[in-house]
Amino acid sequence: MDKIVVSAPGKLLLMGEHAVIYDNPCLVGAIDKRLKVTIEKSDSDSWTDEKFVGTAVRNFRKVYAIASAVRIFVNSDFSSNYGLGSSSAITVSTTYGLYKILLNKEPDKKELFDFCYKVVLEVQGLSSGFDIAAAIYGGVLYFQTGGKTIEPLGDSNLPLLTAYSGVKADTVSMINLVKEKMTTYQKGVEEIFKNIVNLVEEAKIAVREKDWQRLGTLMNFNQNYLEDLGVSTEKLNDMIMAARKAGAYGAKLSGAGGGDCMIAIAPNEKRLNIEEAIKNVGGEIIETKLSNDGVRIEP
Repeated sequence: MDKIVVSAPGKLLLMGEHAVIYDNPCLVGAIDKRLKVTIEKSDSDSWTDEKFVGTAVRNFRKVYAIASAVRIFVNSDFSSNYGLGSSSAITVSTTYGLYKILLNKEPDKKELFDFCYKVVLEVQGLSSGFDIAAAIYGGVLYFQTGGKTIEPLGDSNLPLLTAYSGVKADTVSMINLVKEKMTTYQKGVEEIFKNIVNLVEEAKIAVREKDWQRLGTLMNFNQNYLEDLGVSTEKLNDMIMAARKAGAYGAKLSGAGGGDCMIAIAPNEKRLNIEEAIKNVGGEIIETKLSNDGVRIEP
């Protein structure tokens, strides 16, 4: 095999923002927007992404004592501005492709996760890993920091609606904001995290039972705690309230906050009204849905 095309999905964090950084569980879902990586053997190295692709290649060579040169091209279905996990998708696609083309090996999913998690930690300095897990496993996952627990919940039929706030979030700044609050108001933040964990555990059951109305209610509570942490924005709040008033079962921000996306549980008969309400307050609807497909080889 001299050439391979690999793709991996983006993600949406459904429940558990920020708490997951502190060794707590979250719910994350893979989406049908995918990032593709083409890898081919070559006489010399060539790739456009130095951070994630370059780090993955160098680490792979070090771990497996391989010197083969490769050319790597990246093509994505979604903009990195949306905060949908492009960094993790590119890391997973690249690493999976290296296993296949250089070792002719199908890596175990947890083995692949552990390798990619180290790459992202090296590049970013901080990561819980839920976006890496979504890119590898697909579907909806119950996940705990660092891959201590990766439990597929399976269902991608959740009637999710996604919209972009128009603002690219600075994830590190939001994480540092919560970290600062943890040092100055530790008991209060820990209590918020405890309550978020309880919501995640209930949401896990709701997903298994396909109780979307219950899941929406839990999302609303989760959003309240994220607002208490100070990571939501006026624009996100406007979009979330518009979705709820238009008939969504629930709505919340998705990710670190400070911008990027919000999500809503939208019953089919009210979906168009909810989309229109979000657009009326300045949100951009992202046409995507959850997907059970994780990393894979493309034809």
